[in-house]
Amino acid sequence: MPQDNPTAPMDDREPVFQARIDRDEKIEPKDWMPEKYRRTMIRQISQHAHSEVIGMQPEGNWITRAPSLRRKAVLLAKVQDEAGHGLYLYSAAETLGATREDMIADLQSGKAKYSSIFNYPTLTWADIGAIGWLVDGAAIMNQVMLCRTSYGPYARGMVRICKEESFHQRQGYEIMLTLSRGSDQQKAMAQDALNRYWWPSLMMFGPRDDDSPNTQQSMKWRIKRQTNDELRQRFVDQTVPQAEYLGLTVPDPDLHWNKEREHYDFGEIDWDEFWQVVKGNGPCNRQRIAHHVAAHEEGEWVREAALAYQARKASAEEAA
Repeated sequence: MPQDNPTAPMDDREPVFQARIDRDEKIEPKDWMPEKYRRTMIRQISQHAHSEVIGMQPEGNWITRAPSLRRKAVLLAKVQDEAGHGLYLYSAAETLGATREDMIADLQSGKAKYSSIFNYPTLTWADIGAIGWLVDGAAIMNQVMLCRTSYGPYARGMVRICKEESFHQRQGYEIMLTLSRGSDQQKAMAQDALNRYWWPSLMMFGPRDDDSPNTQQSMKWRIKRQTNDELRQRFVDQTVPQAEYLGLTVPDPDLHWNKEREHYDFGEIDWDEFWQVVKGNGPCNRQRIAHHVAAHEEGEWVREAALAYQARKASAEEAA
């Protein structure tokens, strides 16, 4: 087969590669792939990993202030899960030839992006509920699709990640349910969190399909199975009834059920705000990166010690 022959012309191997994609075969690390596919996968997987790691910060901010020991233990477990997700994903990107050092350097320099949602502050305990319910809910909507993505290591890693994200979403919804069934002040806090996180959650799915330069190619390569706008619509359709059950109001005066489409119509996203946050001008962009840089530098001695231990162990085994 041409993809097994490294000397075959590029135009001979690409149709065979696409045929494998069309047959829903998984692409594995040692398989031939177009360089653009490899770069696209590195970009997407590394940005996903960055999002998991940076996403620990707004929630970690509330570990010491959780309202009960149970809430603290659950939040600790969730933040730990997010760290694990980042490690799975960095490892998946490394199978494509990327290095951990380069990916982290790109993140800290601003070259690499991460989910815009994590550049918003967590002002109250209700924000932790809103993140679990809305942010993780939106993530699941996108990530379930990625369990069937065309790159094997990414798809397999997403199976475990989705199981854990489902727990995170239920944890957040339970917080919102408790607050909405509590005092007037607690319900007002839940409503305020929904007001502030609703639109950034819709932005999580990325730009409109017409403004997304990568969507069509990603669909062709079956990296994605649904477009940004399709996923955003599914999220709105699923989440609005949940908000109604909570007794909360979605902050969108244009929101209404369209009988003909059998979907909710909703208002226009503030795309100027979206692009400002993506470009690094959101409420917490600089704070998030500065914190990551500080933690990375403070942990340098741990990485050096681990490498020294590995080298010493390898030397001892070789001598034996």
